[in-house]
Amino acid sequence: MLKILRYTLSVVVILFASYGLITKNFELQPYMIFFLGLMMLIMGLDEFRKKRTAYGWLFVVVFLFSLFVAIQGFLLN
Repeated sequence: MLKILRYTLSVVVILFASYGLITKNFELQPYMIFFLGLMMLIMGLDEFRKKRTAYGWLFVVVFLFSLFVAIQGFLLN
């Protein structure tokens, strides 16, 4: 289940990134960062499930940072 969700989120992030690069329109970048953060959270949960807690905490911290950046992007636009 986590693998399917991770692949789905990665496709969404790639679509947002390619749209921004092709059209030179970066208004959707906070959404891309938000979905990238969700992907990091899913990866962290997967690492916790594999009993690799150091990487799990690293992914959770990256998720929190990207969530903060995405919220700032939503508020500044």
